[in-house]
Formats: sequence, structure tokens, C-alpha cells
Amino acid sequence: MKTLKLLPLLLVFILSACSSIHVNADYDSKADFNQYKTYAFHKNGVDKAQISELDKRRILRAIDAELTRKGFTKSENPDMLVNIFTKEREQLNVNQFNAGWGYGWGWGWNPFFMGGNTFVSSNTEGTLYIDLIDAKKKELVWEGEGVGVLTENRAKKEEQINAFVSKILEQFPPSETKK
Repeated sequence: MKTLKLLPLLLVFILSACSSIHVNADYDSKADFNQYKTYAFHKNGVDKAQISELDKRRILRAIDAELTRKGFTKSENPDMLVNIFTKEREQLNVNQFNAGWGYGWGWGWNPFFMGGNTFVSSNTEGTLYIDLIDAKKKELVWEGEGVGVLTENRAKKEEQINAFVSKILEQFPPSETKK
């Protein structure tokens, strides 16, 4: 009976663990990130992102806000270009919770085994890449990646996109070059 009381708590923990955003960044260790003061969006690259125009605008506004907060200025003649790329995949989650006395006394049939419950759920995992390109050299100097479960809830989309972008750009500029 104690197990049944803990089951809802376990499910809440599992679901909350799935909602986190995992980030990673990579960069050119030879790049001087202190030289970058201005940015612009790489229109050709952004136009190729395969997401809705509304979500694309949400992402660009979030990037704009984060870079501005970090002291960068949007410019017609930028030091760096910002590009985005997205991908998504459907995940199927199967969880089985057994109740009862167990699987038996060693090998064979157990008349006291009471069975269990199987829970199946699915969600969409999305990945957002933010690329920062040296505008003069036309070379990628930094790439951030965020992976997390996406929502279809329109009211939560903007909040989720802001969280993705904020968490990714926390890693820019790389810590070795921060002032």
C-alpha cells in the first residue's frame, strides 16, 4: 500500500525531470570573442529553419533580448552573424510498474503474482542550435545547442522558447574569454 502512495510522487518527479533543457556549447578556441560587439541575423540561414514563422519570430526575439542583455548591439554592419537550426523527434515512453509479491519462487509460475500497470506516453523532443559566425571570415566561431521536450500549449510556448534561448546563451561568450 505504501508503494501506491509513492507512485504519484514518482510520476511527478519523472515528468519534471523530462521537462528540463539540456545544453551544450562548442567554440573555436582560437577565436577572440572580445572583438565581437555587434550582430545581425543571417537571413539566408534563418529562412531555411524548418519551423513555423511564429516560432521562428519567437526564437529571434528571444535571441535579440539575450544578446542585448549581454551588451551586444544589432547592426547593419555586424561583427558576427546569428543563425538558427532546429530539429525534432517523437519519443515514445513505456513504463511498467509491477505490483504484488514479485515474479515467483525462482523459475516457474507464481499463483500470487498480481500483475502490474503499463503506462505509455509520447512527447516531442526538440533541439535548437544557435550558431554565431564571424561576419568577416564567414566562419563558425560558436555553436550552442539546447535539447528539451516541446509543448504544443500556445500559452507556454513563448516561455519555453525564452528558457531554451536563455539557457543556451548562458554559455556565450565562452568562460575563458569573459571579462
